[in-house]
Amino acid sequence: MKRTLLWCVPAVIAALLPVAAQAQAYPAKPVRMIIAWPPGGANDIAGRIVAQKLTETTGQQFIVDNRGGASGILGSDVVAKSPPDGYTILVHSAAHVSNPHLYSKVPYDTLKDFVGISPLGRQVGMLVVHPSLPAKTVKELLDLARKQPNAITYASSGSGSFVHLGMALLNSMGGVKMVHVPYKGGGPAAVAISSGEVQAMTATVGSVIPHVSSKRLRPVAVTSEDRIPQFPQVPTIAETVKGYEFTAWVGVLGPAAMPKQIVDRLNAEIQKALKDKGTADKLTSQTLDPMLMSPEQFATRLKSDYDKYARLIKETGAKAE
Repeated sequence: MKRTLLWCVPAVIAALLPVAAQAQAYPAKPVRMIIAWPPGGANDIAGRIVAQKLTETTGQQFIVDNRGGASGILGSDVVAKSPPDGYTILVHSAAHVSNPHLYSKVPYDTLKDFVGISPLGRQVGMLVVHPSLPAKTVKELLDLARKQPNAITYASSGSGSFVHLGMALLNSMGGVKMVHVPYKGGGPAAVAISSGEVQAMTATVGSVIPHVSSKRLRPVAVTSEDRIPQFPQVPTIAETVKGYEFTAWVGVLGPAAMPKQIVDRLNAEIQKALKDKGTADKLTSQTLDPMLMSPEQFATRLKSDYDKYARLIKETGAKAE
């Protein structure tokens, strides 16, 4: 028996060597970074900022490929079915873990078919309204919505997205009924509300900064528990609706069978990028606070958020239209 085990040892080492060598050399060619949302939203902004830094530090191109549609399901499906070699990765939001609770069927298993590589940044939302809407505070918006049920429309970056559920939670906790109008991403949704096509939205802050600065949109409140340093004059929703808090994340995932050595290497490169002052400042300027997590910590967050969104969607009655 001992002789048999001794003969097996070289075989096991030989089998592991190619994987170890592959991880050590990674990345040895350009990496395709699929962003599961259209250009202009928080996912796109965070993905491009980090892709640029990874290209600089690794010496290989991280090529952004926007594959928006169905709240990120289309882009996610591409990655789930890609070779698990680390050369096709996914940038997605917390909608990744809310989608299976909103859609009757998704073409993959959200938890089993992906591995969490690293979060990029925390998302904070901002409740904004079109200037034509006579509401400057959360109280005024809720009072108006109570007087005119189903009259106020709000945009989202897709059913089940952070943008959608932030407003659905406000509807639920505020006891009002506003009508959801989903778009194919944060960029298109921001354009729609700034043109007056819809009247309100809890947008990711980064996607509406230009529209707020140009006064095409009026900021009302932020979705975090505390006010944010970028807009200290803007109150929180919780200052009016007690207990309200809704933040999320943008992160990087890969196909489930990616070798752990490659996951760890990619995590290390991303974390190094997030610690870079220039990269961190760019993310922070878009109110995407860098998130430093190991793959194991991110996996725990994915599972806990999966359960959190299941409860939220059940409580609010949110569904994919």
